[in-house]
Amino acid sequence: MEEEAKPGRRDFLKAAGLAGVGAAVAIPVTLIGEDASAAESAADQIKARYTESPHVKRFYFLNRL
Repeated sequence: MEEEAKPGRRDFLKAAGLAGVGAAVAIPVTLIGEDASAAESAADQIKARYTESPHVKRFYFLNRL
């Protein structure tokens, strides 16, 4: 008498886990091919972005203590 091998709960959870990992890897890989650059003009790309505003200066001052 041969018993049929029934997929158990453990096998199902293994397969579900592998499918989740596969999906987590596949989605970013498919998005890499698309143009992910931000829509910025040439002037926006060149301008200075960092300014020492009063709250930044206060942060630096408090972290020196």
